[in-house]
Amino acid sequence: MPARAPTLRTLLRTATLRPATTQTTRPFSQFQSRSRSPSPPPPYQSRNLTLLATHQWTRFHTPYTYSSVRTFTSSPHPSKPTNTAPSTSPDAAAKIDEAIEEIQELYGTARDEFEIAAEETEKNTTYAADDRAAAREELDKLLEFYTGVLEGDQAVAEEVKRRVGQRVRELEQAVLGMEESVTHGD
Repeated sequence: MPARAPTLRTLLRTATLRPATTQTTRPFSQFQSRSRSPSPPPPYQSRNLTLLATHQWTRFHTPYTYSSVRTFTSSPHPSKPTNTAPSTSPDAAAKIDEAIEEIQELYGTARDEFEIAAEETEKNTTYAADDRAAAREELDKLLEFYTGVLEGDQAVAEEVKRRVGQRVRELEQAVLGMEESVTHGD
């Protein structure tokens, strides 16, 4: 009977180097001192609980099992009034929406120009001055329209100022800061 040739597995087992038995090695248990699995979920009773959560569940059916997802809506704080703005007429609401839509469009353009100008200024490119001028021009258009809205109907002005005033002021301060940093050589 002919002798069988050794298999690849046998060759690899005999040919691989094994660590010397005289070297000090750490026991295998030291490598497993920390679990690699994620921590277990919290107890069922403490899941999905918040102080402001109302007890509303959205139930849906999947082909495999029934499931539900907790929807979180914040309830108004008892010491704070829920609505301080006076109710507006449908005509005023349409004017508010129109003004805010136009401001958002102007704001988006001015913000894009500011970001381009800030990037070019940071890189100190030859286009930086032109981009800063374009950012200032777009900001001026936004401020002109925003000021016109604030000088108009008082109810519309207050609501527009409440909704978008902060973003307009932040953009104005950012452009002013960029221009100031260039004049001071920062």
